[in-house]
Amino acid sequence: MTQAREPLTDPVAMRALAHPARLAILNRLQVEGPATATEVAEVVGITPSAASYHLRMLAKYGFAEDAPPRGDGRERMWRGSSEKMSITTEPDDGPEVRAAKDLLIKAVRDQAADEAARALSAFDREPRHWRDASVFSRTILLVGAEELQEINRRIEELLAPYRITARDRAEAPADARVAEAQVNLFPRAVRRPHGLPRDA
Repeated sequence: MTQAREPLTDPVAMRALAHPARLAILNRLQVEGPATATEVAEVVGITPSAASYHLRMLAKYGFAEDAPPRGDGRERMWRGSSEKMSITTEPDDGPEVRAAKDLLIKAVRDQAADEAARALSAFDREPRHWRDASVFSRTILLVGAEELQEINRRIEELLAPYRITARDRAEAPADARVAEAQVNLFPRAVRRPHGLPRDA
């Protein structure tokens, strides 16, 4: 079962995790389960020695850990931590902590945008029932802060049984495959008017 990790506050750990290859490695471990450095390297597109280095860095900060060996046990196996990562900005964050949080949140958002772009580029090749099940939407809300928190709580509650780290694959439907839910809930920042362009 996935446990909640204390919100990240160590700027060194957050900067370490914000590396695109490390986020891709964690994604690979989460989606497909334990792997060797060589198996991770093939998916991420880096050398096995680079993958091994990134895995050690992830382990150093608690994002990855040793997995039980397989076969003759000569290859080191890795898995992602069972704790759910949480990043929240706070008004009293120091400049170094805030900069690290912003860097990591941007890296995670960039990775999410890449996943959505890949899905869109392959959309026409998906079977009809998967196209019908997919949603790319944006909804503008008028809510209070407590209402926005309640929306988030209900979405988390709805998604929880389907999380890849929580669901028993043997109990999933026969046509189950890896899918992704991307949720952003935030108050819009004030949009400053650009003003009218000047004639040359």
